[in-house]
Amino acid sequence: MVASDGHQGVIDAFRALFAARKPIIGVCASGILIRAVAPLLRDKHEEPPVIAVADDGSAVVPLLGGHRGANEIATRLANALGCSAAITTASDVRLGVALDAPPAGWRLENADHVKAATSALLDGAPAVLRGEADWLEPLATSPLPAPEGSDGSVSLDVEGAQPVIYRRADHAIGVGCSRHCPPEEMIALVDHTLTECGLAVANIASLHSVDVKADEPAIHALARHLGVEARFFTRDELRTVHAKLPTPSPTVEAAIGVPGVCEAAALLAASDTGRLVAKKRKSEHATCAIAHPAAMGRGQGRGRLSIIGIGPGDRQWRTPEASIALAAAEEVVGYQGYLDLLGTETADKRVAGYQLGEETERCRHALESAACGRHVVLVCSGDSGIYGMASLVLELIAEGRVSDGARRTELVVVPGLSAMQAAAARVGAPLGHDFCAISLSDLLTPRETILHRLQAAATGDFVTALYNPVSRRRQALLGEARRIMLGHRNPSTPVAIARNLGRAGEAVSITSLAELDSRRLDMLTILVIGSTTTRILELGSGERRLYTPRGYRALQESKQDGLTGAGEQA
Repeated sequence: MVASDGHQGVIDAFRALFAARKPIIGVCASGILIRAVAPLLRDKHEEPPVIAVADDGSAVVPLLGGHRGANEIATRLANALGCSAAITTASDVRLGVALDAPPAGWRLENADHVKAATSALLDGAPAVLRGEADWLEPLATSPLPAPEGSDGSVSLDVEGAQPVIYRRADHAIGVGCSRHCPPEEMIALVDHTLTECGLAVANIASLHSVDVKADEPAIHALARHLGVEARFFTRDELRTVHAKLPTPSPTVEAAIGVPGVCEAAALLAASDTGRLVAKKRKSEHATCAIAHPAAMGRGQGRGRLSIIGIGPGDRQWRTPEASIALAAAEEVVGYQGYLDLLGTETADKRVAGYQLGEETERCRHALESAACGRHVVLVCSGDSGIYGMASLVLELIAEGRVSDGARRTELVVVPGLSAMQAAAARVGAPLGHDFCAISLSDLLTPRETILHRLQAAATGDFVTALYNPVSRRRQALLGEARRIMLGHRNPSTPVAIARNLGRAGEAVSITSLAELDSRRLDMLTILVIGSTTTRILELGSGERRLYTPRGYRALQESKQDGLTGAGEQA
């Protein structure tokens, strides 16, 4: 459910959900959904379900992702509302089956054959079904048993097209490895084992290992190769099947505290009556085993922590990647003031809000929650890597101040838009040449260090953005900054003052270094102090803009001089 203030907010929310591959059900005109997601359309095989529902419940229309759940969702909605689902995909309408959307427990082996086979069926071509698959029987004019010696696959042979092959995804793979195992080695070991057992990639339902390997690149490369998610068991869980291991290893037990990983992981991933169909196979750095039948959903996926900045204020200043991460998150963590700015975007998620001064607590909570297998988003303002929480998260990991599980989570720092950039854009282009940013808050940085950095910025003639210029208890540092800058710059040097950027009450003005007055500022203000080359441009409208030349004029004049000189020599 998406609720947002204003038409653009709804459009942005739809786009974020679509990019995050989240199903969308819009109780609105289909045109709104179409226009919202149209710029994002790329590959139909990656589109999530998008369904429009008339506001009076009289129509349900699956627009996208028909074979990825949209048709099924639309049919269920229509049944509940007492209307019809407007299914338009030809294979569903005329055949009653979508060849590229097998039911749960089945996997398609050769998707590239589906299009031709579907087209031939729609033209009336006969088909032969080899093997047992009741959901395909309506398409076959002559079902046949699988040939003797079959590898267990089911083949739909449509006249005039290549066979479409399906397999039951009912095997679980367990793997173990030494640290930094080459991914290609593990993939080769598993592929060879599958071939030995007469199995294919499409027979695999799940991939498992021990949780201390949750951050092992080789395992995740194998998961991508197999097209499944890697899931993990704790060592305590692996010990529960100790007695069933055919090839326990004292070496492995000495290293990680369990007598075996791959066989134990495969057995735990199988049903209660499951057995190993491939005992431990070894390469130099990896092991694997296969069990049958698989039991879905066992083990825990690797958690992810995405650290995002939501921009200075306006939602349109948030980067698309940040919006995608937010839409896909299961839990959102951050300073409560920033979470409040998100409004209903967190309505369907776990939320953990913290107050100012609780920065370490919120970062640690985000990491430990991700360690439980969740996708967590840690929210910052501006850009998360510029005076944001990204550095603190990395610091906690580096110093060992979080659990081992938290250290193994996937960590993504999402680029954002800083207040410095937004302030500069509001007044023109003062950051057109070399610049720096300095925070005047001495809560975490010693006053002497701040003064040293201000002196360096002034001496180096950098355009300087000042964050946290004043607070209720701290006024003097801005005066010191002004004094230091005046020691190296003209009193008329332009200064941009930006407050509440992108929010209600936004105020942006241009003053001079001489006239800069701390009484007009607070912690919601950012300053951009020009260099000696920063200029003010008076537009015909009376508006003023700042810009800092980079030197293109001098470069052009130099090129012209060079051409003239060359001509004279000639």
